[in-house]
Amino acid sequence: MGDSIIEDMRSGDYNLKETYSIEARNFVAAGEASSSIKTMLKRLGVNPSKLRNIAIAAYEAELNLVIHSNGGQMHLFVSPDEVIINVDDIGPGIENIELAMKEGYSTAPESIRVMGFGAGMGLSNMRNNADDFKIESKLGEGTHIRMKFNI
Repeated sequence: MGDSIIEDMRSGDYNLKETYSIEARNFVAAGEASSSIKTMLKRLGVNPSKLRNIAIAAYEAELNLVIHSNGGQMHLFVSPDEVIINVDDIGPGIENIELAMKEGYSTAPESIRVMGFGAGMGLSNMRNNADDFKIESKLGEGTHIRMKFNI
């Protein structure tokens, strides 16, 4: 699983490739990877409107790794025409992707919700901010997301 999502990245002509490791339940570091991505893309001159979309989607992906997985990685690929963010987690997987994509649906426990997270907007925010969004998940293995942004 996941090979179909990232296979095209291995041979692609991308000027910049970065990988960020995300630790499960580490709320102190939550947001660091997406902030780094935003700063880097801002320095590269990405249009502010598109930069906002990318930053929102990256943050939502990072928080989902922190909240719902046993950790994982975010992979950033940048070319003159596009930004790709691949997200690979080690986790329980998503039982019902269609349901999980609905705004407001969340499996976050109450302990996460009282911290202000887990409102059920993560996946839909990723989809709504990306120009192309793909998700695959297998129970007991994890979830893989590919977000493409035309710049």
